[in-house]
Amino acid sequence: MPPSPAAPFPACSRHRLAIALALALFPALAWAAPAPTDDAGANAASADAPPPTDPRHAEGDPDDRHIKDLDDVVVTASPLRDSADALSKPAEVLTGERLDENRAASLGETISSLPGVQSSNFGPGVGRPILRGLDGPRVAVLSNGLSSQDVSTVSQDHSPAVEAFLADQIEVLKGPSTLLYGSGAIGGIVNVVDGRIPEAAIEGGFSGRAEVRFDSVNEGNTDLVRVDGGNDRFALHADAVYRNNKDYDTPDGKQANTFIDTKTGAVGGSLLGDWGFVGVSASRFEDDYGNPGEPGDLAAGERGVWLKLRQDRYDLKGGLTDPWGEGSSLRYSFGHTDYNHIEFEGDEVGTTFTKKADEGRVEAAFGGASAWKGAVGVQGSDSTFAAIGEESFVPETQTRSFGVFGVARRNWNDFQLDLGARIDKVEADPVNAAARDFKPLSLSLAGGWRLNDQWRLTANLDHAERAPAEEELFANGPHLATLAYEIGNADLGKEKANQLEFGLQYQSDFMDAKASVYYNRFDDFIYLVDTGEQVEFEEGELLPIRQWSQADARFRGFEGEATFHLANNDNGAWDLRVYGDTVRGTLAAGGNLPRIAPSRFGTQLRWEREGWRASLGAVRYDKQDKVAVNETPTAGYTLVDAHVAYHHDQGNTAWELFLDGSNLTGQTARVHTSFLKDSVVLPDRNFSTGIRLFF
Repeated sequence: MPPSPAAPFPACSRHRLAIALALALFPALAWAAPAPTDDAGANAASADAPPPTDPRHAEGDPDDRHIKDLDDVVVTASPLRDSADALSKPAEVLTGERLDENRAASLGETISSLPGVQSSNFGPGVGRPILRGLDGPRVAVLSNGLSSQDVSTVSQDHSPAVEAFLADQIEVLKGPSTLLYGSGAIGGIVNVVDGRIPEAAIEGGFSGRAEVRFDSVNEGNTDLVRVDGGNDRFALHADAVYRNNKDYDTPDGKQANTFIDTKTGAVGGSLLGDWGFVGVSASRFEDDYGNPGEPGDLAAGERGVWLKLRQDRYDLKGGLTDPWGEGSSLRYSFGHTDYNHIEFEGDEVGTTFTKKADEGRVEAAFGGASAWKGAVGVQGSDSTFAAIGEESFVPETQTRSFGVFGVARRNWNDFQLDLGARIDKVEADPVNAAARDFKPLSLSLAGGWRLNDQWRLTANLDHAERAPAEEELFANGPHLATLAYEIGNADLGKEKANQLEFGLQYQSDFMDAKASVYYNRFDDFIYLVDTGEQVEFEEGELLPIRQWSQADARFRGFEGEATFHLANNDNGAWDLRVYGDTVRGTLAAGGNLPRIAPSRFGTQLRWEREGWRASLGAVRYDKQDKVAVNETPTAGYTLVDAHVAYHHDQGNTAWELFLDGSNLTGQTARVHTSFLKDSVVLPDRNFSTGIRLFF
C-alpha cells in the first residue's frame, strides 16, 4: 500500500531498518581489526590519535591555512590521479568540514555552493547538478567513477540514485569531460566518492562515523552510520542512511506533496597487498518522494503524484600498483545496476520506468619517472530502458556504447601541457523503430603556466561531441512532468561543442583565489521547441506540443572565488570567502535558451578557535529576465545561512554538536531552472541540529 498523506511512511518498526544493516556488521568489522600491540612496527594506533574519519584533523601543519582550500585533495575522476591544483582543467572537490556543512537531501543542493554549479529543482526530492547552465544528459553523475545508471536525464522529476550524505568527497569537473567519460559528459561530471570498496588498509584497523540530525522546516530527520575494519590483507565496509522528511513550510504556507523517505545501505570488502587491491560491493537505494507539481487535493480526498524508486547495484573494482615500472598503474571497475521506479497517481500506478545496465572501465597509467606521463583506457556500457503506462512517452530502447581514450602530459619547468583524445561508438536501438548509431569524437589541448610562486595561468581548448539521448530521438507522448506533449526527432545528428577557457589562480599567505572565463560554441545544440500547437490529452485537457530540434547556440560565462585569511591569533582564525558566477545561453540566430541559471554572488565569514567554529553567509540570486519565448521571468532573492559547531576529541574518538540555519530571513525564493518555479518555492527558514561521531 502507498503511504498516507498525513504520515508518508510508517515510522515505528521500520524507522531504523537502514541503520541496522550497518550495525549488524559491527562485530565482524571489529573482529577484522588487528589487536593493539606494543611493537612499534605493528598496526597499533596511539590512544591519542584522532580517528581517520574526522575531517577536523587534516594532514600537515595545522597553522597552514591552505589545508582548508582542499586543492591538494586527489581527484579520483582523473586517470592520472591529480590533485585539484595540478589540473589544467577547472575542477572542484568538496570534502571535510565544508562538505559536512553543505550535505542536503539532493546531490545538486549539496554542491550548489561551488562556483559555476547550481541545482535543478522538482521539490526537495529531486536536485540534479547544473554546470555552467548545462544539465540533464549533458552532465554525467558518477558513483565512484561509474555512471549512476538511473533515469534522471529522461525527466526533470526523476532523482539521481546517489546518496550525498555518504560521500567522502564529491568531485566536479566543469566544462567538456567527454574525453574521459564519453558522450554524456559534454557539460561536465559530478563524481560521488564514498569508499564502499576499500582501496587501502583501514588506518588503526577500525574506524567509522555516525550522524543524527533533525530539521525544523519539515519535521524531518536524517540518520547515518558507516563502519570500516580490517588489516593489511583485507578490509570490510558497511554503511546506511535513513531520511524521513514531511511536507516543508514556506513563507506562504505548506508546500504540499514535498515529503521524502529514503533508505540506502551497502556492504563491501577488498583484498589488499603491496600489489594493489581488488574488491566488491553491493548496495540498495530506496527513495520515495512527492511531486509538488501535482499535489492533488487532500480536502477533496485526492492524493497527489508520488514516486517509488528502487535500485540494486553491484560493483567490482581493482588496481595494480607499479605493474610495469614505478609510477605506473592499472585500474579497472565494473558495475551492474537494476533500476525501477513507479509513479503513483494517488493510489493508482501511473507509469513504471525500468533500466538494467552493465558498465566497465579499464585505465592504464604510465611514465612515473619520465618527462611524459599518460594514461589510456577503454569504457563500455550496455543498457535497456523501458517505460510502461500512461506516461510512457519514450519507447523501450537498448543503448550500447564503447569508447577508447588517451591522455598525455609533459612538464617543462613552469609550463605544463595536456593532450587528450577519445572516440566512441554509440548505438540506440528502440523497439519498433530504426536504430541510430553515432561516433562522437573528443579532442583536448590544455596548458598551465606558473608565472611565479603566487600566480598560475591556464588555458583550455576543447572539441566535444554528444550523441542524442533516447528521449531526444524517440519521444512521442504526453510528458506530464513538463506539462507537454513531447515529440522526438529520429533524424537528429551529433551535438558538437567547441570551448575556449582561460583561468587564473593566485595563492599567498593572505589570499587564495581563482577565476575562469569561457566561451562555448555549440553546433546543432539539441533543445525543446514550443511548436505553438496543442493536443487533447484527457477529459479536455490540452497539452502544448514541443518538438526536439537542433540549432546553433552559444554559452559564455565567468566564475570565481577568493578566500581571504583575515587573522589567525589568540582570538581564533578568521576567513572571508566570496564567490560568484554568471552564464548566458543564447541561440546563434537570436533568442534566449530556456531555464538558464541566474547570476549570483555569495559571501561567508568563518571563525574557528580550539573546538569551536562558526560562519555567517549570504547568497544573492539575481532576477532572471533573459528568458526564452513563452518562459516566465523570476525575481531575485537573497538566502542567508549560518553554522555553529563544537568539536571535542576524546582519545581516538571524537564527537561534534552542530546547529545550521538556512534562509534565515524567510525569503520567498523561486528556482528559475525549475519547471515548477511558478507554483513551487523553496523552504522557509530552517534549523538543523544534531551530533556527529567519529571513531
